[in-house]
Amino acid sequence: MIPAVLPTYNRAPLTFTAGDGAWLTEASGARYLDFAAGIAVNALGHAHPVLVAALSEQAGRLWHVSNLYRIPEQERLAAMLVEKTFADTVFFTNSGTEALELAVKMVRKHWHAAGQPERTTILAFEGAFHGRSMAAISAAGSEKMTAGFAPLLPGFRQLPFGDHAALKAALDETVAAVIVEPVQGEGGIRPLPDVCLKGLRAACDAVGALLVFDEVQCGMGRTGRLFAHEWAGVDPDIMMVAKGIGGGFPIGALLATEAAAAAMTAGTHGSTYGGNPLGCAVGAKVMEIIAEEGFLAEVRRKAGLLRQKLEGLVAAHPEVFEGVRGAGLMLGLKCRVAPADVVAAGHAQHLLTVPAADNVVRLLPPLTITDDEIAEAVARLDAAARSLAPQAA
Repeated sequence: MIPAVLPTYNRAPLTFTAGDGAWLTEASGARYLDFAAGIAVNALGHAHPVLVAALSEQAGRLWHVSNLYRIPEQERLAAMLVEKTFADTVFFTNSGTEALELAVKMVRKHWHAAGQPERTTILAFEGAFHGRSMAAISAAGSEKMTAGFAPLLPGFRQLPFGDHAALKAALDETVAAVIVEPVQGEGGIRPLPDVCLKGLRAACDAVGALLVFDEVQCGMGRTGRLFAHEWAGVDPDIMMVAKGIGGGFPIGALLATEAAAAAMTAGTHGSTYGGNPLGCAVGAKVMEIIAEEGFLAEVRRKAGLLRQKLEGLVAAHPEVFEGVRGAGLMLGLKCRVAPADVVAAGHAQHLLTVPAADNVVRLLPPLTITDDEIAEAVARLDAAARSLAPQAA
């Protein structure tokens, strides 16, 4: 008999009832060190007092009015994002997947308005993850996500990750846009080198194609800059944001230049809940905290400390781990054993991590993680690796 909750998740046998900073309390009373952060969502940890206060205060005043009316909290957060990024305008969604849907519509509408309605092809990359809607899985194209859901939406082509020759051959004046994650998350914590992002920007400019960055997982301070593409010194035309921007509250956003968004006039897109007062009140507080250079400098420092300790862990357990990859506090352990086994061994040590493709375990701690908690997490990973060593041998 099918359960009341549709069984589309392979859930761990853990039930968390409370959280505080980098720690979660399970129903049994056991405390777990959280290096998953809700899959890079709880950027400021659990129950951050500033976010709790912002949500509580807004909840006591107004929850929802719809986008039929002006929403001051939405306008404030949009202004903050415009001030801190390349963007001229922002549309708020409830998730990264919804932001992807708008990105596709915006690209197609842009070229329709430009008198080239046939210019619809969007290039994406193998290993990408852009969400689970039909457009999102059509863009990513992996069999794992698309099997059984045919026919897929047309207009997407996938290129091999890091294959410059394939990109050069595919990117011409018929291409509408290229969409890419500056750091692939689900794909196995694979950063696109800065020189590649620069080259991609130049290649798109050469043929007039729009460049779309998916920073749903790698954005909002995760790599030590507000957004990961800042390291390369290039800007997209359109960018998807979600996860960390709400610090745990469901909110996403689509950021764009005026040129890319100009055709999206009244009635071309909408959302009942997107940009509601609750989400935007919390998002504004998250932005205030994360966008501070002092905060981001600390993220970079702690990222260096974590990476150093992880390199030592890999050296101590070469039969379990192959290497460390990633950027900032978005790191991955390339494993010689099944990532699911490493995650399960971590659970036994009361440590939470996240599996990914390419035999990688993701480490996505809150950006507020402390030095002592970093040391504790690596010690628990060490114990987990020791428990797996006989299996690896």
